[in-house]
Amino acid sequence: MKPSFYRRDVVTVAQALIGCVLSCGQASGMIVETEAYHDSEPACHAYIGLTPRTATLFGPPGSAYVYTSYGVHALLNAVCEPEGVGAAVLIRALEPLTGIELMAARRGLSPERRRELCSGPGKLTQALAVTLADNGSSLAHGRVVISGRPRRLGDPVVQRDRRIGISKATELPWRFCLAGSRYLSRPVSRAGV
Repeated sequence: MKPSFYRRDVVTVAQALIGCVLSCGQASGMIVETEAYHDSEPACHAYIGLTPRTATLFGPPGSAYVYTSYGVHALLNAVCEPEGVGAAVLIRALEPLTGIELMAARRGLSPERRRELCSGPGKLTQALAVTLADNGSSLAHGRVVISGRPRRLGDPVVQRDRRIGISKATELPWRFCLAGSRYLSRPVSRAGV
């Protein structure tokens, strides 16, 4: 997808990424859950401003922002909005499509446990072998690629919820999920937003 897809409001892009396909080598999955982050709110790494760690967030739209969470898991984000604005979409969960046996081996699971392979941001990067080396790469031409929705999907029904796994700006309804998906990291809140 072209940089213009990502050069829009981060919340719009987070919704538009639902149903798109994330690929890395022989493994791929359909994006079923995302979260938006913007430098105007304190849960975003870019909230503190431009630093060596956050520089990718302020860079070209359509770049991968990969960072380590708690020193363990690499997490993948798609940089959004015009260059100079710190914003990105965290890819939270995938429905595995191809390379399922490879993903299962990387995760130490049997292929029959397909629902668990990519049901979280750290799980999906492990399953697809996304690493810190992918930080700053192009999501159109790099090792990690996001492509458009399969035609068979049509326009997916997207549910909105509050972000999870954070302690700041928890009231923002910036988590987006494919309605009815069994591959989410956590079910959508029954209370709604």
